[in-house]
Amino acid sequence: MKFGIGSDHAGFHLKGKIIRLLTGLHHDITDFGTDSDAPVDYPLFIRPVAEAVAKGTCDRGIVLGGSGNGEAMVANKIPGIRCALCWSAETAALCRKHNDANVLSLGARMLSEEDALHIVIVWIETPFDGGRHLRRLRLIAEIDALFRAPLHP
Repeated sequence: MKFGIGSDHAGFHLKGKIIRLLTGLHHDITDFGTDSDAPVDYPLFIRPVAEAVAKGTCDRGIVLGGSGNGEAMVANKIPGIRCALCWSAETAALCRKHNDANVLSLGARMLSEEDALHIVIVWIETPFDGGRHLRRLRLIAEIDALFRAPLHP
């Protein structure tokens, strides 16, 4: 699977650990930055991840920040993105099973490294249940279509 990943300065170190995990599991990674723990504006690094997933150049995305809230907000501005902020293995499994979340947001200051890596694995391995949940995804897609703007290169 091909993953896009991006973080702000607060998520920079955890991003490196996640990249090593995904590479070790033989996934392809595109790192959209940031490249240090120097303060940055997170939308500049999160938007490209979400756009890559929306365009299909990445299968899924992972975004990281201090709490993960702002990163989820940015990602969810892109039509076609269903970004879930997860804080446990259970929330990671449910966002995949019920919502087919294609972007995962993590709060690097809210989770231990061990918990964060476990959440990533659960999120990767959990399939979408389909069935009754498809109807809800169609409703989300209808909302996206109402507000869709062309993606800028």
